[in-house]
Amino acid sequence: MKLSVRRGLLAATATVGLILAATAPQATAAGPQHPASTTSTEQAGGQRVAPGDPVRDGSPDSAVDRVADFYGAYIDAVSDGTDNLSDGLRSHYLTADFQQRLAAWEQANHADGVLRAQDVPTHWEVRYHDSGAGHLFTTVTLTWGTGPNATHTKLAVQSDLSTKLISDIEDAPAGY
Repeated sequence: MKLSVRRGLLAATATVGLILAATAPQATAAGPQHPASTTSTEQAGGQRVAPGDPVRDGSPDSAVDRVADFYGAYIDAVSDGTDNLSDGLRSHYLTADFQQRLAAWEQANHADGVLRAQDVPTHWEVRYHDSGAGHLFTTVTLTWGTGPNATHTKLAVQSDLSTKLISDIEDAPAGY
């Protein structure tokens, strides 16, 4: 009687083991398996990006990066419109003199002086243009709308190299 009980327990244990083995996720030498969607490229802000690829990088020592940081955060803050973050960003990234001149420009033009518009752009891009006499010049391209009817404006942005603060923003001249 003991032998048949033992054989029955062994058979039951073997059956449970086979069922568990068949239904458990399989691990391979390559590691855990992920759905295909996590390894394919995905759209992020209109750009193709693979998992693990940097979307942006920068340095606080770069005046060009600081202009890009400012425009990215400023456009987000204006678009969100939930607090006074845009004012705080102006205080942090713009010289005091330029903040005063910008306020006068905005009063005269009834528009946001940083964007030179009343609306919020759908995309922005910052490129190095030139440097000299203690200043760095970047070109900021703002995109308005999407698709084939999108329009672009270019701004000439001047930064002081000693402080890395933005000291002027103007409409970029043709060819800038």
